[in-house]
Amino acid sequence: MSLIRPELWRSVQRGREVLLGAALVVAGGWVASGGGYVLVPIGLGLAGLGLAWAVTAWRRMQFAQGIAAPGIVEIDEAQIGYLGPDAGGYVAIPDLTELRLLDMRGRRLWQLRQGDGQVLLIPVDATGADRLFDAFASLPGMDTAVLVAALAPPQPDARRSPALATVSTTLWRRGGRHAVLRRGDP
Repeated sequence: MSLIRPELWRSVQRGREVLLGAALVVAGGWVASGGGYVLVPIGLGLAGLGLAWAVTAWRRMQFAQGIAAPGIVEIDEAQIGYLGPDAGGYVAIPDLTELRLLDMRGRRLWQLRQGDGQVLLIPVDATGADRLFDAFASLPGMDTAVLVAALAPPQPDARRSPALATVSTTLWRRGGRHAVLRRGDP
């Protein structure tokens, strides 16, 4: 018999990095409150580090989706792989030229395009897709706030039938146009 309800324990486990970052902010504030030329900069540095950690962890937590699609996402040595029942493949992170979020007939997919034109589609809710946040964040010029905002539920469009709707959102392009959030790109 546990003293903590299972739902509460799962919530704490899910947000543990955010809580640890907040704890570091509090510890940094406590150290800085000691005063002096040594403790104030150290405390403020710890608080800043904790704040950055908490914000990144919060975005990573918001990025994670429930697991509902078949297949497994692997990330190994700057390479993203998707092993699905019908399709899959690998793409090297340094070779990526474009990142899009597709909404096709109610299914959301990451579209990763390489310089040679190859495209890899990964369901947003595949097993291990939450690890894509760190891989996408390493792209030059990627804004993680845009990345998280793109995963917000799409607004229904009264002009389109949901069964036929395909919406493409370009999130990042190599070559000067980074973190572009536009709905309905071709």
